[in-house]
Amino acid sequence: MNAPQPKPTFVDYLHLHFLVVIWGFTAILGKLINPELSRISLTFFRTLLAAVGLALVLSIWKEWKRISSKDRWAMLGVGAIMGLHWLTFFASAHVSSASVCLAGMSTTSLFTSLLEPLFARRRVRTLEIFLSLLVILGLYLIFRFQVDQALGLGLALISAFLAALFTIANSRFARRHNALLITFYEMNGATLAMSVGLAGVALTNGLTAKEVIPESTDWFWLVILAFVCTVYAYSAATHLLKKISPFTLNLTINMEPVYGMILAYFILDERMTAGFYTGALVILLAVIIYPMLNSRFTK
Repeated sequence: MNAPQPKPTFVDYLHLHFLVVIWGFTAILGKLINPELSRISLTFFRTLLAAVGLALVLSIWKEWKRISSKDRWAMLGVGAIMGLHWLTFFASAHVSSASVCLAGMSTTSLFTSLLEPLFARRRVRTLEIFLSLLVILGLYLIFRFQVDQALGLGLALISAFLAALFTIANSRFARRHNALLITFYEMNGATLAMSVGLAGVALTNGLTAKEVIPESTDWFWLVILAFVCTVYAYSAATHLLKKISPFTLNLTINMEPVYGMILAYFILDERMTAGFYTGALVILLAVIIYPMLNSRFTK
């Protein structure tokens, strides 16, 4: 019989929001890095550096533990999905704005509410569907005047779907394995997937040196992207999945566009429409009321 899942504390929720602020910064980093660098190359170097960093951390802390061959291959596969998630995420930010990319990610909770019952073999909860639709409403209010950026929004929706998949998978891994070890294998899976993709693009379309090799000034941002936004943030999030559900995690991640747009306003000078403020309030409302309503519905 499985032990009951520990309940999250206020500090856990605060930590989660801090991680979401970090993730909100990733789309801005995608804009700061040389736009000539292909998005698949950007993702490759992010995951490669993250894998190397995690290997060092695991060695220093002596956290290497035996993992079954089945789980190892499963983590590598989930890592490939994670790599595709980042590829579509950065592609979205590249062809549109950081704000459009981040807001498209708000649909992750809707995808999670539909997919998680399939994996957990439970019924879809009305509360989760309602709050996800509330997020979609906020998304509509934000982007009712942004129809010219449909491609970027479409790529962000694909990225959100992939994020829902790997979050659900990680919630299962987190019950049996160390968060750092999970992230290490997933970074290797993402790196392998991106290296295959990079080789495929180079063979079919050809790539210039500027599209493959980062410039000297890009390495600073890549290190932040790999070690802060990836190694730390994803390991911490995977650890938090021992206490919170995948839906709660992804619902809170809906604050990513809010935090990210505020950062984009000050860093990239991206102006926000009046609809943003209304939509952001709707998304914030969904995030705040979920823990309260979920506790009441559970009782």
